[in-house]
Amino acid sequence: MYIYDITIKNRNNEDVSMNEYKGKVLIIVNTATGCGFTPQYEGLENLYKKYHDKGLEILDFPCNQFGNQAPGTDDEIHEFCALKYNTTFDQFSKIDVNGDNESGLYTYLKESIKEDKISGIKNKMAMKAVEKISTTTKKDGDIKWNFTKFLVDREGNVVGRYSPTFKPEDMEEDILKLI
Repeated sequence: MYIYDITIKNRNNEDVSMNEYKGKVLIIVNTATGCGFTPQYEGLENLYKKYHDKGLEILDFPCNQFGNQAPGTDDEIHEFCALKYNTTFDQFSKIDVNGDNESGLYTYLKESIKEDKISGIKNKMAMKAVEKISTTTKKDGDIKWNFTKFLVDREGNVVGRYSPTFKPEDMEEDILKLI
């Protein structure tokens, strides 16, 4: 399977082929509106504004699997993000990233890179604590929490996986190598 063979649902529940993003650099992120990492929307939007015209796309997939921190409807989640963080990047329908009903996109991403990039001892300790409370993390490679970020190059290769503690702005150097 290839990333561009996958179909996802937009927030209006319409099919979207990942092929529409061919030739773009992608950040794919599972998000939640009521999470301690939710302020990362600001960093994501800043990257989007800075590099969108150079080929960066951010694909936002709300997920309610971690502490029920994305309880709203797709429209409510979108409205929250647009009003609080002025997000303008593509937001999709809420999905599962782990388990029996996980999105095929996330199965692909997790199989491509199984471990998160984590910077600093403090962040490593925080992720160990998060891992213990995550009830949906069952096997190696599973997403551990909201705001796990994947970086995909213009050819569709998954080239990075970043932990929730890894701030979007700290991805900038890796993004610049791809743009």
